[in-house]
Amino acid sequence: MFSGCHKSHHETDHEEVTVKVMHPLREDAEYFKEYVCQIKSYQHIEVRAMEKGYLTDIFVDEGQLLSKGQPMFQVMPLVFQAELNKAEAEVRFADIEYQNTRQLSDQNIVSINELALAKAKLDKAKAELSLAKVHLDLTKIVAPFDGIMDRLEVRLGSFVDEGDLLTKLSDNSKMWAYFNVPEAEYLEYKSNMSQGDYFHVHLRLANNKIFQHEGVVETIVGDFNNETGNIAFRATFPNPDGLLRYGQTGTIRVDIPYENALLIPQKCTFEVLDKKYVYVVDEENKVHSRRIEIAAELPHIYIIEDGLDDHDLIMLEGLRHVRENDEIKYDLVDSKETLANLDLYAE
Repeated sequence: MFSGCHKSHHETDHEEVTVKVMHPLREDAEYFKEYVCQIKSYQHIEVRAMEKGYLTDIFVDEGQLLSKGQPMFQVMPLVFQAELNKAEAEVRFADIEYQNTRQLSDQNIVSINELALAKAKLDKAKAELSLAKVHLDLTKIVAPFDGIMDRLEVRLGSFVDEGDLLTKLSDNSKMWAYFNVPEAEYLEYKSNMSQGDYFHVHLRLANNKIFQHEGVVETIVGDFNNETGNIAFRATFPNPDGLLRYGQTGTIRVDIPYENALLIPQKCTFEVLDKKYVYVVDEENKVHSRRIEIAAELPHIYIIEDGLDDHDLIMLEGLRHVRENDEIKYDLVDSKETLANLDLYAE
């Protein structure tokens, strides 16, 4: 009697096990890989004093958008202006001396060598005048390109020496995003690229929003980092609205197409010793665990590399309630609809 009751109870439990199953879906897919990146300006320079003296004028302010050639700083020009005036006077004197010597030479009163000496003195005076003009010009510092100014490192009236940092200037019209790629993934990218080809990427900002402009990877640096095994890629992004600034961080997203992919929900799988498995239902409605290899991971979905094909029947839910060789009852659900609405089939 006990044996009969136990059997009846087991059969009742068995009849209650009804789960949803599906076939893996075969279709084209696209997955992405993400890399942390550092954002740099297309041009970013330090603006330094070229001559020493007191800072007499500051024509700009922090964060200001500057145009090429716009005055930025003025270092005390009085000494250099005096040197310029002196050089101009010496040129006039040397020129008069040369003209007189030439007239005497034409009359054969002085030798050709004396004329050549006077000409050399004039050339020397002109060279010193040019040098004095350069020194005076260097006291006024102008923007070398269109850009946005960083913070002021000096204040009006400060004494600056030659080479002292005044500020920094960034051309943010386009931005460079540097990100590190492991060697295996570098080889994968290169094998799928023809010579001279570029690939497009997206930038996810710190607020988790995708930057509206697409970037292009144009450059890969020359050497791998021996410590990390990575190599740096550089993506260029247009920045017409000036949203990106030098020193920002973000995440580069590389979208990778995968043709004729075999897709299953992640919830169909379970792990044993870091290996992925699914339950496959055979023709007798019995379940068997099968190891699978994952090619790529999408949100809630795996792309299968090996272990399954289109005709296999896999359990979608109830994985914790069955054991190897258990016989089950199941409802077959539409694979495409299931993958599109995974939340509807959550356990």
